[in-house]
Amino acid sequence: MTLPDLPLLTLPTAAPPAAPRVLMLYTGGTIGMAINRRQELVPLRFEKLVRKMPDLRRVPYRLELLALPEPIDSSNVTPADWRLLAGLIGQHYAAFDGFVVLHGTDTMAYSAAALSYLLEHLAKPVVFTGAQVPVGRPRSDAARNLLTAFDAAAARHPSALTMRVPEVSIFFNDILIRGTRARKVESQQFAAFKSENYPPLARAGINLEFDDKNIRPLPAAPLRVHQHLEERVAVLRLFPGITEAVVRAVLSLPGLRGCVLETYGSGNAPTAPWFLRCLEQASQQGVVLLNVSQCEEGRVVQGHYETSARLAELGVVGGDDITPEAAITKLMYVLGLGLPEAPTRRLLAQDLRGEISPP
Repeated sequence: MTLPDLPLLTLPTAAPPAAPRVLMLYTGGTIGMAINRRQELVPLRFEKLVRKMPDLRRVPYRLELLALPEPIDSSNVTPADWRLLAGLIGQHYAAFDGFVVLHGTDTMAYSAAALSYLLEHLAKPVVFTGAQVPVGRPRSDAARNLLTAFDAAAARHPSALTMRVPEVSIFFNDILIRGTRARKVESQQFAAFKSENYPPLARAGINLEFDDKNIRPLPAAPLRVHQHLEERVAVLRLFPGITEAVVRAVLSLPGLRGCVLETYGSGNAPTAPWFLRCLEQASQQGVVLLNVSQCEEGRVVQGHYETSARLAELGVVGGDDITPEAAITKLMYVLGLGLPEAPTRRLLAQDLRGEISPP
């Protein structure tokens, strides 16, 4: 991927020369929106956002800013944007100690999961954050989220030799969440995100308290930035009364390479002959099927009930306790590696970036 030549803006701060160096990437989102003449929220240009946040100049870190050519609403985010963000982080990786990504909340969990996969062997913090209320508005949560995200991105391990959180995360409303465990669960409250099936990496109060046992270990290999994501994928959420026509329409999409099945409970699905036949035909045609539970807590255990045993027999991969956001981005990533079918299925069943809990 050819990266655009984007200028870096150095923000004067009171930080000493030895302070951690943090790069903030601005993509858009509610945090950087303002009301236009039609009373609609629209993205601000980067320069206007900086002027609305004077606290940025008081952070105790060396801070540089980089903006995408045009700020975007996160509902318009695509895999191309994930590749661009991963590429930009890779481009500036050696020069910075940590990274903060300003992003809209609606698809932040998808983007954090996607970058978790694309940035293999990550040894530095990449912290996503945003806001529920735009900067400059009364009671905005923007400054609180952003300033603490900088703290997380700049935190060094007590040994002072390595960074404290060598993984992709989301900081929001006083908790730091692994990127592959985050889900947006609230649209009207400040606690917009929840960590599913895994404890937070850190909590913010008077101090930012890290829970080191929950943080991924430092990788032994150098960073590898992946750029291939298979976009010919789909999500099929089951519901009582789903028809053969609907299932067949999704699984027979031209060129389909993979599909996330959102099933009931611990991975259960209908045992109707027509349903199993649709799955079997899709699998025979090379479509990789990944089984994810619709439940917020718990895990997929294929074979625990008769209604899930047949799925395993048909080659459906059990997703364990992976979130839907981490599942679809993992499917894109693993299929994008271009491996044969058997190793593709094995990788999908493995924990790659902390998205699956140990047995």
